Amino acid sequence: MRAACASFVFTTTIFAVVAPHTAFAAQALAPHRAVYDLTLDEASDRSGIKGIDGRMVYEFDGSACDGYTVNFRFVTEINTGELSRISDLQTSTYEDGAGDNFSFVTKSYVDQKLDREIKGNATRDAGGVAVELDKPDKRSLDLERSQFPTEHLLELIGRAESSETFYETTIFDGSEDADRIMTTTVIIGRKAAIPAGDPDLKVVGALSEDRFWPVDIAYFDLSGENGEEVPSYRISFKLHETGITRDIVMDYGDFSLAGQLVQLDMLPEPECSR
Repeated sequence: MRAACASFVFTTTIFAVVAPHTAFAAQALAPHRAVYDLTLDEASDRSGIKGIDGRMVYEFDGSACDGYTVNFRFVTEINTGELSRISDLQTSTYEDGAGDNFSFVTKSYVDQKLDREIKGNATRDAGGVAVELDKPDKRSLDLERSQFPTEHLLELIGRAESSETFYETTIFDGSEDADRIMTTTVIIGRKAAIPAGDPDLKVVGALSEDRFWPVDIAYFDLSGENGEEVPSYRISFKLHETGITRDIVMDYGDFSLAGQLVQLDMLPEPECSR
């Protein structure tokens, strides 16, 4: 979810990523399909945005033995008062259970016309992350060692279960031009139960008895001109033990979006093929 890709306090210390996936691999992530309604949370005058409406669909499937797939779609209509534009971002990824191989395809459309396509594969070893891009152009990149998205999520849940409240790590999720590693700074709140009056109770169904953590993550571009002083974006959300998220706020600086869970479908638990 660079998954998709998730408000923070941050430092410039980067924790060394040795193999956190193995430490938290016992955590079972629930296959599911979640639908969120998107609305404008806040917008500065500089943004020029008067309104945003949209929908986000996140489908997660797979297991530690067969790997994980994510299909993600993010559609928004942005209104500036003078014109409106529809953006449609579609991403499909696969990550193996060991967290060492990651493939990704992202297509972005503007007013139903293909604007951009990114396709490639990334492999992690002791020396770093090797990226092979097929689109928009064939090229190879060597980046520093980092996590892929599902491993990043497993580490987050594992640290939350261990009552950690703050840590930093890095992630490669194939976003933007798929040519950089992002530093993430994570703050984890106290585990809590869903209160009786929470509007999400009618949506989460069988998960109504589950507990969750409030989480804030800031993403910093290691290659940015301003270093790591200002995050590229920030995400806050409620994270359930099985990896399901709700009450999402995505802060892009000049504006922020709120994502409200409106539909949750649990998918069949996969059986390991080996």
